[in-house]
Amino acid sequence: MCTVVLLHRPQHDWPVLLAANRDELTTRPARPPGRHWPDRPEVRAGLDLAAGGSWLGVNDRGLVAAVLNRVGTLGPTAGKRSRGELVLEALDHADAPSAAAALADLDPTAYRPFNLLLCDARDAFVLRHAGDGAIRVVRLAPGLTLLTSREPNDPACARIRRYRPLFGSAEVPDPVRGDWSDWQLLLASRASATGDPRDALCVVTDGPYGTVSASLLAVPAGPERATVFLHAEGRPDETPFEPVAYRGPCSTAG
Repeated sequence: MCTVVLLHRPQHDWPVLLAANRDELTTRPARPPGRHWPDRPEVRAGLDLAAGGSWLGVNDRGLVAAVLNRVGTLGPTAGKRSRGELVLEALDHADAPSAAAALADLDPTAYRPFNLLLCDARDAFVLRHAGDGAIRVVRLAPGLTLLTSREPNDPACARIRRYRPLFGSAEVPDPVRGDWSDWQLLLASRASATGDPRDALCVVTDGPYGTVSASLLAVPAGPERATVFLHAEGRPDETPFEPVAYRGPCSTAG
């Protein structure tokens, strides 16, 4: 059960602040975010080596996309397309509304259930496929949203019940100064109100499953500043965050 934390402030100089922990089988191979796709040179995203898609990425126009499994749907299924494709297809678009409109028309039976977050400087949506035969577009109100394998800000999720108030009272990150300290501490937290380590934000279990990486993103309101993208290629309680290079082998940036 991955976690995405979004603070969406459409009128702010930094309208998108996002933090994410990726929870996955530790045996599933991946590469940290970069420009991995020659046919998508404007995309920086993590690369899932098992299926070729991604779990989180951003394009050069400031559109962010992240996909999360719904409850009880971890892993691939024969005859279903990889949900990681959805992130890349979304990032082909210029903005969140156009991506949401295009992907809402996909055949839901082709995929296992998912939550797909799409956000840019003005708009934020979750595309919700709960296995009920439809993909529904949920517009997110400005402010703080925590998303896991259930509904946005779902009080039925023990992780959200514990950590949403903590993010709400935390110091808001300052991308200009590079200060993400409160959010980084929360991403690294192994505290669980239920005693189940899977209800912590940083998941550590005795088996081959847990938090395998973390990311921080800040999207500016205009072109005078660059998107900030930081990544920890490992558990955030023991791995430092490093900048994701803007240019890369597939970049066409001058």
